[in-house]
Amino acid sequence: MPNNHFLTEVQHKINRLLDSYLPVDDLSPQRLHQAMRYSALNPGKRVRPALVYATGEMLAAEDVNLAPAAVAVELIHAYSLIHDDLPCMDDDDLRRGIPTCHIKFDEATAVLAGDALQTLAFEILSEQKQSSLSDHKKLLMLHNLCKASGSVGMGGGQAIDLLMTNQVSEIETLESMHQMKTGALINASVRLGFLASPCEDQVILTHLNTYSRCLGLAFQITDDILDIESDTETLGKPQGSDVEKNKSTFPALLGLEGAKQRANELISRSLEALDRIPLNSDNLADFATYVITRKN
Repeated sequence: MPNNHFLTEVQHKINRLLDSYLPVDDLSPQRLHQAMRYSALNPGKRVRPALVYATGEMLAAEDVNLAPAAVAVELIHAYSLIHDDLPCMDDDDLRRGIPTCHIKFDEATAVLAGDALQTLAFEILSEQKQSSLSDHKKLLMLHNLCKASGSVGMGGGQAIDLLMTNQVSEIETLESMHQMKTGALINASVRLGFLASPCEDQVILTHLNTYSRCLGLAFQITDDILDIESDTETLGKPQGSDVEKNKSTFPALLGLEGAKQRANELISRSLEALDRIPLNSDNLADFATYVITRKN
């Protein structure tokens, strides 16, 4: 698991920031704002904002420059979970151990809450009133998050995932899809941490890209494994739902042991990339280990 102190500190920090950036729930339209807060503030690991901070702090970034990026990427993640859970998508009733947004509220409110969280993320990242970054860097950050969220990133990955349901796929196709659906936002989190820092070294960025892309794919493979090996209480969402919905998964194509081996190979590659960066990357390395040892 990542350094307990570091991860706990980031979780508390992000929860406070989310609370301050989200509209208060008695502001009209109240039901929409309540749904936004319910989904964004519910218990979460905050892995993506923690990656922003771990990368940025390694590269001497100021906290004031990291905070907007960390909040924005978590809001994008929250929006994606709301939409993934909808009946027209993965149709899940439970997320993080509590009812999903469309179950707690209603389907229309859930769609709008996801839309509003997404646009709030871009509003926060484009404003950055306290930031000391140049306008050029702010624009690059916005561009990176937009691309990671759209049709060649997370959104496109979800579309391909829906098309692949009830179909047998090749391992290359499955990996490509998850590099978009899961990996793009994890890669963007690391890139945002880099862009929020004074570092301009493109060699370091190349190594960080290798690290985060391998990490993102290993994260998804572990999700597929946990869907088989874990239970609903531990996962906080229905166990076995991928198998039940006949989705293409890594264990289905590689077998359970083959999927574990592939995840370990990817983590080894991510750690090798960090070894090429002449800085203290312990927090990033801890995340790599955490990805394949986590229980939910």
